[in-house]
Amino acid sequence: MMLDAFSAPGRFLRGNLHTHSDRSDGALPPAEVCRRYRQAGYDFLCISDHFLDRFGFPLTDTTPFRTEGFTTLLGAELHGPQTHLGDHWHILAVGLPSDFAAAGDSEAGPDLARRAREAGAFVGIAHPQWYGLNTADGLSIDAAHAVEIYNHTCEMLSARPDGVALLDQLLQEGRMLTGFAADDAHFKSNDPFGGWVMVKAEDMAPETILEALKAGRYYASQGPQIHDVRRDGDSLVVTTSPVRSIALAGRGARSAAVHGDGITEARLALTSFAGSWCRLVVTDGAGRRAWAQPARID
Repeated sequence: MMLDAFSAPGRFLRGNLHTHSDRSDGALPPAEVCRRYRQAGYDFLCISDHFLDRFGFPLTDTTPFRTEGFTTLLGAELHGPQTHLGDHWHILAVGLPSDFAAAGDSEAGPDLARRAREAGAFVGIAHPQWYGLNTADGLSIDAAHAVEIYNHTCEMLSARPDGVALLDQLLQEGRMLTGFAADDAHFKSNDPFGGWVMVKAEDMAPETILEALKAGRYYASQGPQIHDVRRDGDSLVVTTSPVRSIALAGRGARSAAVHGDGITEARLALTSFAGSWCRLVVTDGAGRRAWAQPARID
């Protein structure tokens, strides 16, 4: 999956998969949320309002706010019982049909996730560190495509933005999921525009973007750009915007890294990852990161 986003035809589109409006617990109406993302240079947005009875099970219709150069995907944040700590699940579903049925009080999170995937959605395990998910929780969401590896609102609320640890544990259990970043903005604090995805697509049709997400043709970022990733024999050649490190992480303690001041290219040996998996992460001088998708190394 790591190489697919860079070898596939098309161009990178910047988008946010997880945010909220006043249809649930956000501060702004959907039209204004879309306007702000469009003005900030995003190519697409999913308003993922909380799919709960107290909000009327909203599946927020953003189709009227699509313009030339900006599109939307329909989705929601789904909730059902229960994690190992007894909390209700937070499951992101992007690309839901407008007639997706309301959840019953007893519909468990894993069942909701399966129903969303069967309906055509890209399913993500949202902000796992924020509410203490463990590996068993992650494995129970067997319909997931991805883990939210960075959530900017969780950074602002509790300094718990991370999902990388859960992604790695699931990879080590044989689940080849991808990782996405999002801001989860509610516009009640300085929470927008802190994390996003760059999706490789041949056009801006919502269905094209959705298919690319499911196929893993994207990377996640807080700021750095990953321009290209290609395999050259037993090495991975990576080019980026100026960063301070370009690293590979794999099963257990397997790793490879190049460090420098404003480096833009690295050649990383793949030999230690043979027969397993690795994933790429780059870090800029401000500590902001970008993550490519995991890949199996033959």
